[in-house]
Amino acid sequence: MTEHGYILTNATVATMDPDISGPYGLLQHTDIAIENGLICWIGAQEDTPAKYKNLPRHDMDGRLITPALIDCHTHIVAGGNRAKEFEMRLQGASYEKIARAGGGIVSTVKATRAAREADLLADALPRVDALIAEGVSLIEVKSGYGLDVKTEQKMLRVARRIGDLRPIRVRTTFLGAHAVPAEFGGDADGYIDQVCIPALRAAHTEGLVDAVDGFCEGIAFTPPQIARVFDVAVELGLPVKLHAEQLSNLGGAKMAASYGALSVDHIEYLDVSGVQALAAAKTTAVILPGAFYTLRETQKPPIDTLRKHGVAMAVATDCNPGSSPISSLLLSMNMACTLFDMTPEEALAGTTRNAARALGIKDSGMIKTGLRADLAVWNVKNPAELSYRIGFNPLETRIFKGEI
Repeated sequence: MTEHGYILTNATVATMDPDISGPYGLLQHTDIAIENGLICWIGAQEDTPAKYKNLPRHDMDGRLITPALIDCHTHIVAGGNRAKEFEMRLQGASYEKIARAGGGIVSTVKATRAAREADLLADALPRVDALIAEGVSLIEVKSGYGLDVKTEQKMLRVARRIGDLRPIRVRTTFLGAHAVPAEFGGDADGYIDQVCIPALRAAHTEGLVDAVDGFCEGIAFTPPQIARVFDVAVELGLPVKLHAEQLSNLGGAKMAASYGALSVDHIEYLDVSGVQALAAAKTTAVILPGAFYTLRETQKPPIDTLRKHGVAMAVATDCNPGSSPISSLLLSMNMACTLFDMTPEEALAGTTRNAARALGIKDSGMIKTGLRADLAVWNVKNPAELSYRIGFNPLETRIFKGEI
């Protein structure tokens, strides 16, 4: 249904607006007026301004309305799958051992290079549809399984195409510094100079890049190597973010914070000084419980320390064929609470307000006058239920830019 304007009436609204006191910025018995795809008023029914009184009304019968969810970290465009590696890990092989043996990211690179754009798109769309069905309105999609100029561009074009074919916003992130391809024989510096940076420039010229990412880890790239890529991002006027401190602490988070990074993601091994650097830079910490769960890791991210220093925490699926083959943001919210002791309020903030912040998005993530009417209507009345249930989707309706 598309209407010029309407009112959602008699709703329980988790605004996720920190300016509204109380958990979740929760409002009871509330009306939301929507016109031209924007939230134009929110408040008690008896206070509705006269100019909205004659708009069509949709009775929510007390259902919960939240901002539509945002998945701020995905690798949803990829070739093939890594089910065999899943079996290997169950038999005791570590993620690092598999990667050094030619598996891991490099195995997905081979499949992605061989795939046609149409095939990559066809494989990605069912995963996107699963997220849409859970009330997601915005996803970030990374490249990084090409590791050559041609395939990195191919992945980003497919990611952009998703937004044309589905009612969802897509932010594209260049992740050329994801791994060293086999043809470079471990020469990370040569790869950065000869492929990664030229690929970034080419993708930017084609208008395919919203942000720049890297994987700072012993099996990938050092902070100085990533910094060379970030220097080009700054030159091109692109924001940066970083996979860091997932398997060890190389100081990547501090380096990313020095560039004013939008986010630093994974961060299981982040120390106090790294947390302080994120706080000072106002960089969002993106928590990815799916990878922790799939890899059966034991080092948890420093949630208490992040809280103590006021670092905003987002939660995402990290949907990818290897370390996090999850396409459920609701499950990721549950995992963030169950595995990492985040609260349900933190999990919902992490998939709304803070997820928007992790992407540099300012027009979504809260229910507030003037923001986009990207909303999710749930068949629940308590916001904690969104993180509480496992394998159950209570979505009643998704509203995308005002369209029901």
